[in-house]
Amino acid sequence: MPSESPARMPVMFFGHGSPMNAIDDNRATQAWRSMGEAAGRPRAILMISAHWMTRGTAVTAMHKPRTIHDFGAFPKALFDQRYPAPGDPELAKRIAELLLPTPVALDGNWGFDHGTWSVLVKAFPRADIPVVQLSMNRAGNARFHYELGRALRPLRDEGILIAASGNVVHNLPAMDWGSPTIGFDWAQRFHDHVLKAVIDDEPDQVIDYQRAGEAAARSIPTPEHYWPFLYALGARHADDPVKFETNFLEYGSLSMLSFILGESAGVSTPTLT
Repeated sequence: MPSESPARMPVMFFGHGSPMNAIDDNRATQAWRSMGEAAGRPRAILMISAHWMTRGTAVTAMHKPRTIHDFGAFPKALFDQRYPAPGDPELAKRIAELLLPTPVALDGNWGFDHGTWSVLVKAFPRADIPVVQLSMNRAGNARFHYELGRALRPLRDEGILIAASGNVVHNLPAMDWGSPTIGFDWAQRFHDHVLKAVIDDEPDQVIDYQRAGEAAARSIPTPEHYWPFLYALGARHADDPVKFETNFLEYGSLSMLSFILGESAGVSTPTLT
């Protein structure tokens, strides 16, 4: 039997990487499975994914969200994947209420993109927990997205798991496909800069990420994979411990950092390179 929900649910950040992780078994997907086990059984899950950027902010509000295969040349086995978790229209309304005065549209079309289902299929494979997905307003800046994360914090005391899915270093054009276990020097520097800010609970260091100079500019050529990380930091309470479940780079310019914030996480402080 699953464990009871804790008084306060944790926050998760998944470095989701390739969609192939949905059907692969590797150190990242094994860590995601452990993260789901650590959370027990939330009442529902709120996901913020790098793959839903909109004009304004929206939240899925349908009873039966569809599984979106928002990618190209991958094996048929990946396109055959479904994540049939139910939605939660009442939770969607609650999220819209919490984010006021930011207007939030109740969306009946989107569903679960691969930034959501490719990690949840590992972390919560039964797909029996309601899930809603929050979009990211493409007109917002880093501070805006962090503050929305802060506004969502009360959900944690209502049995809701807040989970974000992206990559803190995500430069696909720079990737070296011949180096699956290597991080470029600049990517490692920015990855470690992020790691230290999370350990020290200094969010301003990574909200204003441009202060990290060239390493930040090369690690974040576009912000959509970075912004979900800021939602996770925004939802953090000052006394939340952190446990890093994965802490590595691959193909030179892709960070697979994943972590849990909160009492169910335990404590883990990796050694910086």
